[in-house]
Amino acid sequence: MKKLSVIALVAVGLLAASCNKEKSAETTATATEQKVAESKGEVLPVDVATSVVNWKAFHKGGMAPRWGTLNVKSGDLSIEGGQLTAGNFVIDMNSIKVDPASVTEKDKKPSELEAHLKNPDFFDTAKNPTSDFKITSVTDLKDAPKDAVAGANKTVSGNLTLSGKTVNVTFPAKVDVTENTASVNAKFTVNRADWGIKFGTSEADPAEWMISKDIEIAVDVKAKK
Repeated sequence: MKKLSVIALVAVGLLAASCNKEKSAETTATATEQKVAESKGEVLPVDVATSVVNWKAFHKGGMAPRWGTLNVKSGDLSIEGGQLTAGNFVIDMNSIKVDPASVTEKDKKPSELEAHLKNPDFFDTAKNPTSDFKITSVTDLKDAPKDAVAGANKTVSGNLTLSGKTVNVTFPAKVDVTENTASVNAKFTVNRADWGIKFGTSEADPAEWMISKDIEIAVDVKAKK
């Protein structure tokens, strides 16, 4: 398998939810790293057995999408006055999986794509074995955009660290809090270039030109006492 072929077919390996072949979802707002929200009230540990990050990436024009999952390694959500106020979770980058259903070519194997995503051409998981998200603010959401997760009721901002670089992202989310549990469910699209994730040596390199910069991410994080 030629290196260029693998690069072009894998897309980005991170982290999401749906792909419109005509046009991807609107890219989420980003900013420089912000101050992390202070943990107050009751702190609930993230249930790593039921929490997951889904990812989807594709070629320009939405062609040949690839999708899969990443495991949540640890984390917690802070609840005060019945509201989510802070939290964080850590993603195990070595857990990246490519869904076999997204690999339709006879000469491609999900395991080969997973291995390539872990090497220095992509996320270099030996050097960066984890990524993380740390909440910086949570506010009420009045009007959810059409591509938001169903039931979105909050706007969540947080510092997302990928490949050693931290960028603040803001997106609509469905936040549920009960007496014993809390959950954050969201889907949003990021531009990989914001984290310096680039394939090939320049914009003119076919490996870079053929791959969309959009990465769709779906977060499903649950915490409980």
